[in-house]
Amino acid sequence: MSDLTLILLAAGSSSRFELGVKKQWLRIANQPLWQFVAESYEKTAHFEKIIIASSKEDIEFMKLYSDFTFVEGGATRQGSLKNALKEVTSQYVLVSDIARACVSGDFLKRIISHKGKGECIVPYLSVTDTIVYDGKTIDRDRVKRVQTPQLSLTSALKSALLQEEEFTDESSAIVSNGGSREFILGEEDAHKITRIADLKELPCLVPPSDDTLSGTGFDVHAFDDKGDMFLGGVKIESNYGFKAHSDGDVAIHALIDALLGAAGMGDIGMMFPDNDDAYKGADSKKLLKVVVTKLHNFGFVIINVDVTVAAEKPRLGAYKTEMRKTLSSILGIEAQRVNIKATTTEKLGFIGRGEGVGVIANANLKYFDWTKI
Repeated sequence: MSDLTLILLAAGSSSRFELGVKKQWLRIANQPLWQFVAESYEKTAHFEKIIIASSKEDIEFMKLYSDFTFVEGGATRQGSLKNALKEVTSQYVLVSDIARACVSGDFLKRIISHKGKGECIVPYLSVTDTIVYDGKTIDRDRVKRVQTPQLSLTSALKSALLQEEEFTDESSAIVSNGGSREFILGEEDAHKITRIADLKELPCLVPPSDDTLSGTGFDVHAFDDKGDMFLGGVKIESNYGFKAHSDGDVAIHALIDALLGAAGMGDIGMMFPDNDDAYKGADSKKLLKVVVTKLHNFGFVIINVDVTVAAEKPRLGAYKTEMRKTLSSILGIEAQRVNIKATTTEKLGFIGRGEGVGVIANANLKYFDWTKI
């Protein structure tokens, strides 16, 4: 049994990435970056357990991809590390960031081979440029660019993180707590993804696949003689509305399910439960905006949508163009990529009897292509 656990930190918001896509969700072929990195480590067979610290917003979706151990991260890198360490029982722990995507097998072996030579094994890179600090040129040979992964004695790291001070890496915390660290030469290819330009410096990354991902949504709502009627984000002139927990916009509800289905992200009931008072009377346009933002964060791009409204009443011909414009604005795509169709059921069923409306929606997505930035 290995005495080594791996912690991968993936709870960041990618605030410096400036793409609207969280870097941990950039696709490498068909895999999100976090999974690509985790499986690369898993293949080395060095680890008793692999723990991934994720944000609250991402963790349930991540669990659909693999059976690694997931923990909810904290507000800071150190907070996430503390949470993950609660799951560590091995003598040693290796900690890295998901953004450090191209750690080679040989580099990893070198780090592990130094186990026990210090309470923290720290890879570093030398500095080749002239360094000026506080107005003075300093000896660049004394400057080290510290990398991850770092290998720590678990007990030493847990003790070090009891301090109130925030540290940017494990070795700094351990040394501040009176512990020791051993430096070893790092690897240039183990470059960290911080900004967009960093992606092109990593040789192990391949472009995302060009797959088209399709999803279907279906929803129905019965009429109610109270409230306003909304369809496709547009108010419809009518003497009745829909029986629903939210505003009852059955077209948007079906569209949300289609989008979530294409992304493999469950359904509208999982994201906006109808037993949650937070969504009582909710504007469905706002719910759709939340979904679109989440899709973008998770590395998806909307290609087009197609919505079919089945209703004996009201007549919708005069509203279809406005629906297209309203939905295209929320989806962030051209109006011609939002198709709205209206039909009847030839007087058949509850729709034909004028008791309600049914909607079928289809959506197509693709992965965000970071190679074209």
